[in-house]
Amino acid sequence: MFRRRVCQICTWVLWFVTPTLVTAEVSVGDAMPDFELIGSDGDTYKGSSLRGKQAYVIAWFPKAFTGGCTKECKSMREFGEDLRQFDVAYFTASVDGEKKNADFAESLDLDYPILSDPEKKLSKALGCLNGRGFTNRWTYYVDKDGVVIHIDRSVKTTTHGKEIAAKLGELGIAKRQK
Repeated sequence: MFRRRVCQICTWVLWFVTPTLVTAEVSVGDAMPDFELIGSDGDTYKGSSLRGKQAYVIAWFPKAFTGGCTKECKSMREFGEDLRQFDVAYFTASVDGEKKNADFAESLDLDYPILSDPEKKLSKALGCLNGRGFTNRWTYYVDKDGVVIHIDRSVKTTTHGKEIAAKLGELGIAKRQK
């Protein structure tokens, strides 16, 4: 009985602690791992194509068609005008498949792409993949040289678009030329 109870407690602890464990974690000042991901718009996005040309933001969410993820994506759409003032590419991303993210983007009438990482290569490399196989709701800000300049691990879903725009200003990201 005692051994059984200890096993139950260990299982419970692992269930709640594992999602926050990561194998490796990119930090501010590190080079962004290279990537090649398909967007919900059908285009392929590569870190190497952005490097040297434009800063970018990737806002990871756990799962398409869920409440918090819907709020986060809508917030980024609603504050798109504020985001587009900056010379920056911006995306949301998840480990959902391309079709699911394309359907999700269409259902929300998004004006930016959702990147799909179904093989979980980039999310693992960044350290935002948790033990349950979903990503933590973290946002990565990457400068024009491909260096991570900020990581937001405390995302507020309903105001995230506004917060990204404010952070881009704080980080000194250039405004677009009119």
